[in-house]
Amino acid sequence: MSRDDLFNINAGIVKGLCSAIAKYCPTALVNMISNPVNSTVPIAAEVFKKAGTYDEKKLFGVTTLDVVRDVNVPVVGGHAGITILPLFSQATPKANLAEGDIKVLTKRTQDGGTEVVEAKAGKGSATLSMAYAGAIFADACLKGLNGVPDVVECSFVQSTVTELPFFASKVRLRKNGVEEVLGLSSL
Repeated sequence: MSRDDLFNINAGIVKGLCSAIAKYCPTALVNMISNPVNSTVPIAAEVFKKAGTYDEKKLFGVTTLDVVRDVNVPVVGGHAGITILPLFSQATPKANLAEGDIKVLTKRTQDGGTEVVEAKAGKGSATLSMAYAGAIFADACLKGLNGVPDVVECSFVQSTVTELPFFASKVRLRKNGVEEVLGLSSL
C-alpha cells in the first residue's frame, strides 16, 4: 500500500477531524501528519474555508520525517513520491555528491515511506519514525508559540514559493504559527 492508497481512508478521517476542529477549537495550530499530506492538507484547508475558520498560518503538513536523520537535508516540494525533492546542495554537514549518487539518494528518499509499507506487507507504515517526526514538529510549534526566535522547520503549507498553492519548504514559526515561508535558497 502506497501513500496514495491511504487517500480514500484518510480523506474521510481528515474531513471529520477538521470539521470538529473548526467547530470546537477554530484557532488551533493544526499539524497534519495523515498521508498523503499532499492531499490531506488541501482537504483540511477546504474544510476550514467552508467553516469560515481557515488561517493559512495555522495549517501545517508535517514533512519532518523526510528531514529527521543524522544528516540534515531540507526536503521541499511535497510529501509523496516524485513530489519529494531533497536539497542535497543545502545539506549539513556539507556533502560533495556525484550526480549519480544524488539521483539514487533522491529516489530512495522519495520511495522510503512506500518501502516501509511494503516491508510490513501493507499492515502499517513507519509508525515509530512518524511519531518521532511528529514530536519534533510539535516541539518546534510549541517553541514558536512561546516566542523562541528563529524556529525553522520544513512543512507543507500554503505558499507562494512556486505557482502551486501548497508547497513543502522551510518555514519560520512564531506565536501565530507560520511567521514566514522561506524561499528555496540556492539549489
